[in-house]
Amino acid sequence: MTALVAIGVVSYVWEQHFRTYTTENIQILASKTAEQIAEEYRKTNDLRSSSVPARYASLYANGIGVKVVQKGGDKENVVYDSTVLEFSEGNTSPSLEPKAPIQTKTADIIVDGESVGYVRIWVYGTDTLLRATDEQFRKNSYQAIIFASALAIVLAMCLGFLFARNLVNPINRMTKTAQAIKNGNLSARTELTGDDEIARLGATFDAMADSVEHDRELERRLTTDVAHELRTPLMAIQSTVEAIVDGVFAADTERLEIVNSEVERLARLVDALLRLARLENRNTRLNEEVIDVGELVSGIVVTHEAFVDDSGLTMTFQADKNVHIFGDADMISQATTNLISNAVRYTPEGGHIGVRVKQGELMASIAVQDTGIGLTPEEAKMVFSRFWRADAGRSREHGGLGVGLAVVKEIVDRHGGWVQVEGKPNQGATFTIHIPLYNEATAKSRARSRDKKPKWN
Repeated sequence: MTALVAIGVVSYVWEQHFRTYTTENIQILASKTAEQIAEEYRKTNDLRSSSVPARYASLYANGIGVKVVQKGGDKENVVYDSTVLEFSEGNTSPSLEPKAPIQTKTADIIVDGESVGYVRIWVYGTDTLLRATDEQFRKNSYQAIIFASALAIVLAMCLGFLFARNLVNPINRMTKTAQAIKNGNLSARTELTGDDEIARLGATFDAMADSVEHDRELERRLTTDVAHELRTPLMAIQSTVEAIVDGVFAADTERLEIVNSEVERLARLVDALLRLARLENRNTRLNEEVIDVGELVSGIVVTHEAFVDDSGLTMTFQADKNVHIFGDADMISQATTNLISNAVRYTPEGGHIGVRVKQGELMASIAVQDTGIGLTPEEAKMVFSRFWRADAGRSREHGGLGVGLAVVKEIVDRHGGWVQVEGKPNQGATFTIHIPLYNEATAKSRARSRDKKPKWN
């Protein structure tokens, strides 16, 4: 398309150029003819002299028309018209002088400074007055244009093919990588590099694949951990019940208490997993209300004092007054409880746990600080991921399935906030929940947004 447009534009320009060139040649020819007729007029004093028109009669055969007009007073007499034919009866044919002035030029016949008439010359077509060299130049020009256009088309096709291949190759690589991941090879990567859009898409794809592989590994770890955690109480229940059935143990209160404690342990494990699944699937509706965060957390701290004391730890609590948020009190209590339990689990005996409620400009914060084993920067990035736990040995030693902090993050996300973690290895850690402070406009907006969503039982 571009080549055809270029040919059309250049052809039009060239034609205009040759038309102008021809017009200039007509004017030159008319002026020279007028000069020659003027010389003849000086000799004969008559434009009707037979020697004058006859000289230009042959021009008509070459596609040029000549007309000589003599001025006499107020009249003009045509003394010669090369396009008029005379017949034997004395009749003549009409003049073929063109009406359009484009290819017609006129030159005055000047004798002694006075115009005695004029010569009008016209041509039929733009090629009449072109010389052989002009014709050859135009022919060569068009050939060069056609050759250049053909070469441009070939080069465009070659470059287009290379561009398309370079564009398609990364896409094919991503397709093969996606197929490999689909077939179970989670380690497959595109390994595309660069600054263009396709390279960035490939990098994003690889990041997604890394996340999928990581989540799959965490799920495998979860399966192993769940199996281990469930197996222990199940084995205890099974062995106790079998011993009672075989008569080894009596079905007394002590044995039944063992069975009951293990059943409660199983219930806690299953409940934690179900709670996380419901939060992630948004199947739990928020019962939102205005909450005084200080009063809420104060009650949680009181209920956990005995648990903290039994673990050989101390705990302090500080709270700003009148810190209000709009949310679900049960869920906020659950998130705070999980943070305190996590701090107790990873703080050695003799350590300290501090709980503080503060009011910022826009956010309310609940911070739980401990003097426990802390965590590395890499662990801080992963600590809220689903199914994540610290190294397996340490986690099993301290208990837990690694879903408590994931539950905290889901709860805080649903309240429009975020969770912050800070710490260093063997220097403790601080987990801080940030939730927007209550204001009437925000509460109404969230209520409208909640009412538009499906309500789950």
